[in-house]
Amino acid sequence: MRLAELSRRSGVPTATIKYYLREGLLPPGRRVTATQSEYDDAHLERLRLVRALVQVGRVPIASARDVLTALEDDSLDHNSRLGTAVGALPHGPESAEDDASDAQARRTVDVLLARLGWQYAQSHKEEFPAYRMLVTAVATLARLGYPCAVEDLAPYAHAGGQLAESDLDLIERYESPDRQLEAAVALTVLYEPVLLSLRRIAQAEESHHRFGEQRAGE
Repeated sequence: MRLAELSRRSGVPTATIKYYLREGLLPPGRRVTATQSEYDDAHLERLRLVRALVQVGRVPIASARDVLTALEDDSLDHNSRLGTAVGALPHGPESAEDDASDAQARRTVDVLLARLGWQYAQSHKEEFPAYRMLVTAVATLARLGYPCAVEDLAPYAHAGGQLAESDLDLIERYESPDRQLEAAVALTVLYEPVLLSLRRIAQAEESHHRFGEQRAGE
């Protein structure tokens, strides 16, 4: 297919595709004339992944290039590729402090992972930006005097485990490894506001049951 058709089928403007080609995010097509190239379905799949990283995930171009380079590393298995793609997504701030609260938060999170039996997460925790983000969140809760013991965090962890199963069920609907990588990035980003919205709606519902109905009966 020519560039115009690649643009039409992908929904990405030709100018953007040319930019991705210049930046090395998309491999060059097969040259057919001095000014034209042809592209195939592999380019279409890669373009969808680039769009998921850059446009949906807001991953910087340089980081997206690193992700795509890692994805082409034959020494990585599919699990590692998925982790690389999702790990490149922007995360919340990590603590710049290194005090007693941070140290205690790290111990709390480590105990939580151990109780959950999440052995892979334990052995690879330093590779996960999400681990460091969780430590920062727990340390902040502790500094402000809010509940953040293992028992307080456990219900959220169990809910997270169930959500992870749903995430992977959605991702596995796609047969192509590249489409699964694209879906992993896009669905992680797009379902987070769904999760936040449903949580707040559920909070309102639970609050009504606990407190609203009490007032109505008084």
